Amino acid sequence: MLASSTFAFTICFAIWMMFAVLGIPIKAQLGLNETEFGLLAATPVLSGSLVRVPLGIWTDRYGGRIVFFILMLSSVLPIWLISQATAYWHFLVLGLFVGLAGGSFSVGTPYVARWFGKERRGLAMGIFGAGNSGSALTKFVAPAIIAAFGWQMLPKVYAVAMLVTAVAFWLCSFSDPAHKMPAGVSFSEQMKVLKDPRVWRYCQYYSVVFGGYVGLALWMTKYYVTEYGFDMRLAALLAACFSLPGGVLRALGGWISDKYGAYKVTWWVMWVCWVCFFLLSYPQTNMIIKTVTGSTSLQIGLTPLMFTVLLFVVGVAMAVGKASVFKFIGDDFSDNIGAVSGVVGLAGGLGGFVLPILFGALVDLTGVRSSAFMLLYGTVCVSLVWMHFSFKDSARPAAPARLAVVA
Repeated sequence: MLASSTFAFTICFAIWMMFAVLGIPIKAQLGLNETEFGLLAATPVLSGSLVRVPLGIWTDRYGGRIVFFILMLSSVLPIWLISQATAYWHFLVLGLFVGLAGGSFSVGTPYVARWFGKERRGLAMGIFGAGNSGSALTKFVAPAIIAAFGWQMLPKVYAVAMLVTAVAFWLCSFSDPAHKMPAGVSFSEQMKVLKDPRVWRYCQYYSVVFGGYVGLALWMTKYYVTEYGFDMRLAALLAACFSLPGGVLRALGGWISDKYGAYKVTWWVMWVCWVCFFLLSYPQTNMIIKTVTGSTSLQIGLTPLMFTVLLFVVGVAMAVGKASVFKFIGDDFSDNIGAVSGVVGLAGGLGGFVLPILFGALVDLTGVRSSAFMLLYGTVCVSLVWMHFSFKDSARPAAPARLAVVA
């Protein structure tokens, strides 16, 4: 069950991220600016995020197996039709339907979690979440297909892959009626979790670690092309140095979270991202320094190797952080995990939708490509401040019993 779910989610995520590579030849063909490219890349993320709440609720009610299967089948035709699109609005509309594949996370997470006890749930959800490595799969496969057969072939290949995956998942997965919520539980009752401040905290954390991951996964191939002048295949390969650990190591993050606790792990993830984004934010800079012997030029900026190493570290940190946030959810909301994971997944997905658009807008406004990392640096600062004040009292050691009696 875990293997089939993880494989299905990997394929869904690869298709969800297809415009990270497919969007580059489309941008050239249609003459899009940076903001328009950001919107194109992010459109599937929007619909994939909005459907996460109802999909999580339906998973609680009807079971993950049937919901996952229908979801995959429903996206096959729109994926194929992308190969026939010619206008910008065609791609945007079809992208909304292709985005349904991204909602699979809110189906698979509660479906997988209910098969495991609390002490192993973090690892199990981490293994399933490693399907995020589908982003790297797209970066390995898509450039080769486009180079050999043209960009129109990629949607056709992905449509066939989705159909085969849906059938394989149905044949290899299982159902347990005990995992379904009682039929009498209404939508409004499930949505009462929105009154819990913990849910909003987890939404903000996840918008950084998952939304940031999705945004960068969509943006980095083009970033390498425009910033360093690489061709699309090399750029996609280097971008995979971020996407691959950002997906595969989520299982490691689940194990670490089980061992050390969600709060401690998430706290250190945010600090690692804070340092890396600070360094990545610095643009390529040329300075003329006047010295006692004359003028000296100084060039400051990250080389492709330094940039890729820092991006790799961010990918590892985000992989661990994605697992630790869902460890919070699995521990605190085990009876309503479908609805809560849907809400938190929605927040993370919306982050992944908004960020590429903002990345493009910032480049159009400032002309500085590293402004994308400046924006991410600010979001991590918000998370660190919120975590500090939210957990300050609970992290403080309790007073000794003797002192409490005297008081």
